[in-house]
Amino acid sequence: MPSSKPHSLNGVIFDMDGTLFSSILNFARIREQLNCHADIDILDFVSTLDSEGRQRAEQVILDHELADAQQSQLLPEVKAAVQRLHQANIPMAIVTRNCQQATAIKVKRNPLPIELILTRDDAPAKPDPSALLHIAERWQMAPTELVYVGDYKYDIEAARNANMRACLYAPQALPDYAHQADHIIRCFSELPSLFPSYVK
Repeated sequence: MPSSKPHSLNGVIFDMDGTLFSSILNFARIREQLNCHADIDILDFVSTLDSEGRQRAEQVILDHELADAQQSQLLPEVKAAVQRLHQANIPMAIVTRNCQQATAIKVKRNPLPIELILTRDDAPAKPDPSALLHIAERWQMAPTELVYVGDYKYDIEAARNANMRACLYAPQALPDYAHQADHIIRCFSELPSLFPSYVK
């Protein structure tokens, strides 16, 4: 069960794909092209390859991510919710397993008032908590003051590894790991309610 974290929330970090922006990444197709088994994390698999194999695999992933980036759109209610948090002066950041190049395209296509963005090129990929902890340190906040919002189990695991609150965005059916989250939102319009001290 989620740990009890009674502290008020003073900042929010977002996952990107499937949380803020749409994504059509076909992970099954990527795995097929890389010959990566379904039970193995793709990035972990790539890290085990030799130099030539890693370079080839990284290019396959990059091609998929760039194609996906050109189609990305803001998900429902995201812009309004983020604007409310921005107007309340709540610090916001993005941590994504995507690469810098594709992330830059998505952010340009779908502008939001979020300037601090860390990709897998900037810090170890989730569920490693390094990127989340870096942001907490940069904001000079305790991790318990922050919430990480994402749509996948790696997001929940990263938040818990960083001792932050985990908020699962689940607009469809709840996944079997939903019980691990501290908060669940079914629509982004629910997000500002996590910050009652700031958002009226």
